[in-house]
Amino acid sequence: METFDDLFAVLEKAGAEQYGQEAVSQLEHALQCAQLAEQEGAPAAAITAALLHDVGHLIHDFGDDAALRGIDDRHEFSGAAILARWFGPDVTEPIRLHVDAKRWLCHAESGYHDTLSPASVRSLELQGGIFDRAEADRFIAQPYAQAAVAVRRWDDIGKVEGLETPPLAHYRAIAEQVRRA
Repeated sequence: METFDDLFAVLEKAGAEQYGQEAVSQLEHALQCAQLAEQEGAPAAAITAALLHDVGHLIHDFGDDAALRGIDDRHEFSGAAILARWFGPDVTEPIRLHVDAKRWLCHAESGYHDTLSPASVRSLELQGGIFDRAEADRFIAQPYAQAAVAVRRWDDIGKVEGLETPPLAHYRAIAEQVRRA
């Protein structure tokens, strides 16, 4: 993935595939997350982070359903690294931290774990499980941790089969607003 056009081509093409064990494709999930952010009045960087938070799933070479085979694809790190070509930390850091945000939410909010999809529960264990108090305190003190929690919340609910969203071109235009020159 060398160009900004390549990024959106991958999202459109590879994103058309099913999102693990969820009821939506990767692209549908990305669009729903971006739509949720936009509906909440989030800034362009947060909408872009919501749209692109799982791009790391689309660029790894672990094959389909890595989590079902016990593999953590560490998509938050690979995604943030590749996106750093075009975006600053206001986009990449919430993406890098969104998995840890799930681990934090499981620690910080009673009942949060019970709201996770079965696929998200399975991946949580591969990703290190629920934070203990010290880990949770270190996480939430980081810059961009609150933005990552917002991305995580959109991630959790952006999995509705058949939901209408604006097209990818709409969110690409928003991403262009925060793209580095």
